[in-house]
Amino acid sequence: MHELIRTHSLATLVTLSSNGLNANHIPLHLSDDAAPFGILRGHVARANPMWSDYAKDVEVLAVFQGPDAYITPSWYATKQETGKVVPTWNYAVVHAYGTLRVINDAVWVRTQLEALTAHNEAAFAKPWAVSDAPLDFTEKLIEAVVGIEIVVTRLSGKWKVSQNQPSQNQVGVIKGLNERDQREAAAMAGLVGKFAAKKEGGHP
Repeated sequence: MHELIRTHSLATLVTLSSNGLNANHIPLHLSDDAAPFGILRGHVARANPMWSDYAKDVEVLAVFQGPDAYITPSWYATKQETGKVVPTWNYAVVHAYGTLRVINDAVWVRTQLEALTAHNEAAFAKPWAVSDAPLDFTEKLIEAVVGIEIVVTRLSGKWKVSQNQPSQNQVGVIKGLNERDQREAAAMAGLVGKFAAKKEGGHP
């Protein structure tokens, strides 16, 4: 679950506001500071009412969406044998619950931005750093945001990746997804293959 959070870090953060449920899409950086589930850190614009209008006594929910793909029954080998197949949708998702804390501190926000940037820039040949921009420029931008932190109290995840299908159908799904030549489909094909290998190895 931590791996999915780190590779798909744009969260849908759901809070309870004075007007009901509120959803914001915020990149959250996972830190292992707090066992056993970790801490999520991010920032929002001061103009966003989320940080000032939320129920402090109600836990928040951060949803991290991994790869997903429509699965046509035409990919199943058993379609030819019995015809007893239907379409479905494969996906991987993690739900992180915890208490939201607002941090109105420029030093903390800069540290968070540096950590978030370093994580997302790591894959580039010439990573950009916050310090690459003029200090007065970044300080002005930092003044316009507020830090948020969620100590995760529970995690739940679900990988729906054709585990219920016989091996010949899983092979068909992997082949069909890869033939679509789409990154999301290829990522799902990888997950189907990974879980199929676990199944064959006798693991849950």
